[in-house]
Amino acid sequence: MKSKIIIGLLLYLVIFTIPEGQAQSTGKDARKYWVETMLQIVRPVYVNLSENTLRKNMPVEMYHERQRAGVTHLEALGRSFCGIAPWLNLPDDNTDEGQQRKEFRALVIRAIKNAMDPASPDYLRFDGPGGQPLVDAAFFAQGLLRSEEGIWLQLDDVTRKRIIENFISSRKIKPGESNWLMFSATIEAALLHFTGECEMGPIEYALKKHKEWYKGDGWYGDGPNFHFDYYNSYVIQPMLMDVLEVLREKNMDPENFYDVQRKRLIRYAEQQEKMISPEGTYPIIGRSVAYRFGAFQALSQVALRKELPLYIAPGQVRCALTAVMKRQLIPGTFDENGWLTLGVCGHQPELADSYVSTGSTYLCAFVFLPLGLPADDLFWSQPSAEWSSQRIWSGKSMRRDGAIK
Repeated sequence: MKSKIIIGLLLYLVIFTIPEGQAQSTGKDARKYWVETMLQIVRPVYVNLSENTLRKNMPVEMYHERQRAGVTHLEALGRSFCGIAPWLNLPDDNTDEGQQRKEFRALVIRAIKNAMDPASPDYLRFDGPGGQPLVDAAFFAQGLLRSEEGIWLQLDDVTRKRIIENFISSRKIKPGESNWLMFSATIEAALLHFTGECEMGPIEYALKKHKEWYKGDGWYGDGPNFHFDYYNSYVIQPMLMDVLEVLREKNMDPENFYDVQRKRLIRYAEQQEKMISPEGTYPIIGRSVAYRFGAFQALSQVALRKELPLYIAPGQVRCALTAVMKRQLIPGTFDENGWLTLGVCGHQPELADSYVSTGSTYLCAFVFLPLGLPADDLFWSQPSAEWSSQRIWSGKSMRRDGAIK
């Protein structure tokens, strides 16, 4: 282990540090930018939900003529919360950021309380209308797993009881043979973690099918077929990891799929880092591209877990993801009231799928998972560094790539 750490440090110092004169902002500056950007994105959701005005004030932008007003508000909560949860889980401190976090955590708790209150105009049900609530109940459950100390244990008993009842009510929605299996599995895993009881069938079936759907080199099919899109990052790999984390803590992973999936997730994240161009762009492929930089949840999760490959320095991932954010957050990203619009780079509603509306776009918050690392972690404290494509396309030495078998 010591030799690996030494090798990693040497790789970082010799290969990755940006030469003098080319340095980006410091990790401290980057963290400040991340926090400010995250709060700019999610604040309208939580201010309004905490005041019972989310349905009243949140726009419902759709490019296609498909009614989404019944589900878009739950999407905004589930997706934004899933991304900011690790940051909310950090302990309080006396820094400026610590005070921001303390205040925002209180706002989130009020918002969740209202969302679970049947008497609230912003009450959000997990059992309908239609099947979409299963998706965002699962993202909400994943967020709770990522913020047990900061959120779950701070909620009052009535709200926790209502959350559990709402999770159980989502069982009436049956997932299709696709990444949707992970939504039911994640909800059941959250129930298992928080109550000690769940229905194991959806978990076991989701794991069984995803084992069958593995295509190789870190990629799963979305169902039996391979889809060239970002659903391995939006849903499949992070939820597999978080479900298996619960099973592992309960000694319920007899085949040790956790270790297998961990290697697959790391490999996929390694590929994601290489997809970020020297300019901070990435391939806009497949469906749901209006989720913007939420496409990099897998890379962000591996960074949060502190499991990046040795040759990928945390500082370079920080720089790469910061570049992506700055490249995408151009005028038009927000409307005049601060709500996210449809698009990839600014306002491009024609890029939205038929199921995408305003609330859907808050999946972009998934990129902020590394804010769950303290400010003195290497992800934030390492000097700025070039990411892989910057090195390659400037003619510098780079470790060759290779598949995992």
